[in-house]
Amino acid sequence: MRGEPLSPEHEDELAALTLDPRVYRTLWPWSYPPTRGDVRASLRDKREHWERHGFGLWLLRDRATGELAGRGGLQYTDAIGGYAVEAAWAIVPERWGQGLGTELAQASVAVAFDSLDLDELIAITLPENLASRRVMEKAGFAHDRDIAHAGLRHLLYRRGRC
Repeated sequence: MRGEPLSPEHEDELAALTLDPRVYRTLWPWSYPPTRGDVRASLRDKREHWERHGFGLWLLRDRATGELAGRGGLQYTDAIGGYAVEAAWAIVPERWGQGLGTELAQASVAVAFDSLDLDELIAITLPENLASRRVMEKAGFAHDRDIAHAGLRHLLYRRGRC
């Protein structure tokens, strides 16, 4: 995979990923489905995150074909009350089960601890997202507790610097 910092040019590809019901059922934290406007607003927020912090989420492409593989990386979140850096990922359904989520999570961990010199990362998911939970565990995260995020129950995972 190769990554590109999220930019406005990625809106159509991100919309295809985010608006896919297979994806938003496990990714979207609210009880209503996302809209194209939600994707646009999220992209704007993600771009501002890059400008403010110097890191953020990437659009991921297959190295051989250039096709969209997903998006992910590191971002600040207030999901646990105070700000923390979250490792996040979403892979296109056609590539599920190929290890791309784990590859991205492990790369995010390396950037967080080696390049950004962070002491801790979090990851959150809906309880029924078993694939994401497995990715978190493979990347060294451990379940911490249940939290309420966007009005829904989520699982909070943490990982400290080894």
